[in-house]
Amino acid sequence: MGGDGQSDGETYEVGYGESQTTVNSANFPTDEKLYVYAVQSGWMNWPSVMQAFKEQYGVELNDDDRSSGEALQDARSNAQNPTHSAFNGGYSYAIQAMRDGLTQAYKPANWDKVPENAKTDNGHCTGTRKVTTALTYRKDIYDERGLDEPETWEDLLHPDIMQDLALQTPQAAVGLAAALSINNARGGSLDDVQPVIDYYNRIQEGGAEYTDNFLAQFTRGEYSSFIRYDYSGLDLKYNNDDVAEENVGVALLSGENGNKGAFNALYGYAMLANAPNPEAVKLFMDYVLSIEGQQHFLDAYARPIRASEMEMPDEFPDQSTYDRTEFTVDQTELNDKQEGIIQDITRGAGL
Repeated sequence: MGGDGQSDGETYEVGYGESQTTVNSANFPTDEKLYVYAVQSGWMNWPSVMQAFKEQYGVELNDDDRSSGEALQDARSNAQNPTHSAFNGGYSYAIQAMRDGLTQAYKPANWDKVPENAKTDNGHCTGTRKVTTALTYRKDIYDERGLDEPETWEDLLHPDIMQDLALQTPQAAVGLAAALSINNARGGSLDDVQPVIDYYNRIQEGGAEYTDNFLAQFTRGEYSSFIRYDYSGLDLKYNNDDVAEENVGVALLSGENGNKGAFNALYGYAMLANAPNPEAVKLFMDYVLSIEGQQHFLDAYARPIRASEMEMPDEFPDQSTYDRTEFTVDQTELNDKQEGIIQDITRGAGL
């Protein structure tokens, strides 16, 4: 990815295969930021990614704080005059953006290192990292209440857990992953989401709240538990000074009957059609997929898509726990049914 100086700017070789090309820093945004959907400063160590990219290439990214669903809707609304150069978020949302005709082909450098089931052959969508639905809880508060570490989603129906449990609605990729996890654990399927609807109605009656902002309240002890990803809890446990490491627990959950209950969620990106800053965003996409870029995710305990080439920290739960609880679904089927699933859960649970 190196460059050589020229009078009109620095040049960089980017892309893989038919996407290989040369970009010039003279064409990078200088008076404005590079806009990429759902690059969020509080999410998966993006501050480190954004800062490192700016230091190396002089391009500042916008902190685009919105969910994958909100990003997709905005991209649709601005399809004729795009404001952003790439979509970054839940992989199934990137697939939907492609199906909506909002993306263009670009295979980043190291595209060949990405597993076949985490990219599209046409180069429109590429996975960059994966995370697994998990419960993060305050061990100290659970001890005070005489609660054991949860092992199943049924365990969360205890009144002393439901009363201050936080989670997100399925409009966000992380919220959809939680819903799919609970639904699978309770015997549901992509064609039957009644199990999670019933579950959501019950935990709401018990006091659970749907909110995007709960980390600060968790560190203060106002929420004793939240449902997000394994990375969220591990990053909070090991990279946050506001709560003692020993007071944070992270649990991958299953169903009482042995059904798996920890959805493995793929995240990735897609270059948008008519991107306003195509050369800069190609370089950014290359950086994210480089080992250096991938390390930023691993530093926050999000598993990089190139994890097989990297040394994984010991802080992750034992692989046997993932083997026992983790599952995925067919990405194409999920994409076909995703909007209907979200609508059914939202209406059924009154979210």
